[in-house]
Amino acid sequence: MSDHSKLPGRVPGKTRFESELQVRPDDIDMNQHVHASRYFDYVLAARYDQMARCYKMPMEDFIKIGFGWYVRTMHIEYKRPLGMGEWFIVRTWVEEITRDSVKVEFEILKKSNGKLASNGHGIYTMVSLATGRAEEIPVWIADKYSV
Repeated sequence: MSDHSKLPGRVPGKTRFESELQVRPDDIDMNQHVHASRYFDYVLAARYDQMARCYKMPMEDFIKIGFGWYVRTMHIEYKRPLGMGEWFIVRTWVEEITRDSVKVEFEILKKSNGKLASNGHGIYTMVSLATGRAEEIPVWIADKYSV
């Protein structure tokens, strides 16, 4: 295993993928808009969908080979609220792949008008399910996610 901070030659193509979701009644808080914590759930749901549909390597494949992902950092900026029953788009892309982590940028857009509801990024560290410790991302996995 090398001791590099970035995988050489594995610069993500930064292709943007989208998932369409709808606000559910249990997402609404006492202020009558989506609770802040639900945006985090929306990004994770979109990534789960996109891993299988867009990258052709679903979470189940990682589990079969003994890997998982730990959310190390999640940064969200709220721009405008989403409301009950509203449809929205979660757009994500891989911004950077390092030795053991992936930085994923995201935007959550109102489907009705395309306006930004929130944006941010998450840093996900690949871990061994056996030990819970960070693992170096194999080049073949970095290649799959560098589109």
